[in-house]
Amino acid sequence: MKKLMLGNEAFARGLYEAGCRFASSYPGTPSTEITETVAKYDEVYAEWAPNEKVAVESALGASFAGARAFAAMKHVGLNVAADPLYTAAYTGVNGGLVIAVADDPGMHSSQNEQDSRHHAIASKVPMLEPSDSQECKDFAMLAFDLSEEFDTPVLVRTATRVAHSQSAVEQNPRQEHELKPYVKNPGKYVMMPANAKGRHVVVEERTKKLTAWAETAAINKIEDNGAEIGVITCGAAYQYAKEALGDSVNYLKLGMTNPLPEQLFRDFAAKCKTLYIIEELDGILEQHVKALGIACKGKEIFGNIGELNQVIIAEKLLGRTPEVTPYPEQLPVRPPVMCAGCPHRGVFYTLAKHKITVSGDIGCYTLGAAKPLESMDWTICMGSSVSCLHGFNKVLGKESQNRTVAVIGDSTFMHSGITSLVNIAYNASNSTVIILDNSITGMTGHQQNPTTGKNLKGDPAAAVNLEELCKAIGIRRVRVADPYHLAEMEQAILEELAVDEPSVIISRRPCALLKYVKHNAPLHVDTDKCRSCKMCLKLGCPAISMKNGKACIDHTQCVGCGICEELCKFGAIGE
Repeated sequence: MKKLMLGNEAFARGLYEAGCRFASSYPGTPSTEITETVAKYDEVYAEWAPNEKVAVESALGASFAGARAFAAMKHVGLNVAADPLYTAAYTGVNGGLVIAVADDPGMHSSQNEQDSRHHAIASKVPMLEPSDSQECKDFAMLAFDLSEEFDTPVLVRTATRVAHSQSAVEQNPRQEHELKPYVKNPGKYVMMPANAKGRHVVVEERTKKLTAWAETAAINKIEDNGAEIGVITCGAAYQYAKEALGDSVNYLKLGMTNPLPEQLFRDFAAKCKTLYIIEELDGILEQHVKALGIACKGKEIFGNIGELNQVIIAEKLLGRTPEVTPYPEQLPVRPPVMCAGCPHRGVFYTLAKHKITVSGDIGCYTLGAAKPLESMDWTICMGSSVSCLHGFNKVLGKESQNRTVAVIGDSTFMHSGITSLVNIAYNASNSTVIILDNSITGMTGHQQNPTTGKNLKGDPAAAVNLEELCKAIGIRRVRVADPYHLAEMEQAILEELAVDEPSVIISRRPCALLKYVKHNAPLHVDTDKCRSCKMCLKLGCPAISMKNGKACIDHTQCVGCGICEELCKFGAIGE
């Protein structure tokens, strides 16, 4: 039976059919739905881990126990998980271990355009790369077989367009796999230097075997259309090339992008007068081809920034624009903004009002950097706000410590902010950290986290008490404030900045989009009292605009949070 599936849904189906027993992930767009979907299969234990490193280590432990195990993350999450990955390449596995990494060319929801193929090469781990939903399912299943055959973790790289596009997928029954017996083997699994030296030899021999496998693997296939032009491609770029070029060229479509074959490349190139390499982001296939002494054209034509598409390929190679459905000439501009009633708005308004330097972090609250609030000075990666604040204050001392804060969400704090806060307490910088506790992981679509009291399946779970946690790691000053009450939030921020010791403010109010949140009635503007001062617009609330020179509130968006009512000096806003 076939069913239309997102790439991520199909990937989850492949895990299920392959007999996967254990899945641990941290949500990260565009990979999140893989784990959310596999959790719907009762035969698979699935969980949200505090971060990607923990997820991979947990999956590795499940593999040692003999189960087929899985972890998923987005590309920047693989950086966090790199430590266990690189050593797991040495230890190998017991039950199969598959790790999905979703890259984001075009940065639809990411802070960089990292190409995860570099991690596969550096860690010396095989990588598969599907180009549609059926291949997502098939490659997930194949990855388990390869993992167990070659005793290695296997990376499967997707991208936004593959993860979030739909195509027909054939569904089959689950294939149960018995647990592989665990056998104590310190020489294989205990990576102290003496053992690791021997395992490195095993890794290099395994790479040779995988390279030989890639030469004849069915997932690396040639499409010979009798043309003089050849295209070597992989992943989503294959779909773009096929749509733009059709059967006018020959294709070498790669399903394994590490390690890469050699003779297969030479045989394909020998049939073509001109060879093009079409790949998104970095020129990894191109470097391999040129290292083999084969002339080709690639990044000098397509560049290594942003997504490719069928229009770009047709224009670059054919000199023409293909027929596509045109967009309207004037699309309305829709910059991302925090939602109406977002609990973070009051925090950022207060910080902007007092011109406080803000060390930012990764989450929907990063939108506090946008106009009109513009209340964020830097954002690097998960958990970095707290660490950067510590370093900033250690260097500038009194010049910054009463004028600078870090902001970090509850889920991000659990991910990698805790150790950074330990550093502040241990190394004693006079730093103020604001934990934006909206009771959920907001940016990736309302996933649970260790502070919410529920697990991935929505069952009751132990909830981390942020106040007690902060105190336990050495922060004596911990207070909670409601971001819907501007005066309360302002007092908390100014008082904590004034003290001469580390402190934490927990800004606590559930995300306005959570289903259980009961909102107040929408607010209304009394146009007779409105003085058109536009003070309310400084909040950046999408429910507030100006109409006929007066403030206007959209009742379809307003949740009655009351921040604008508190802000209006003329009493023009009320129920």
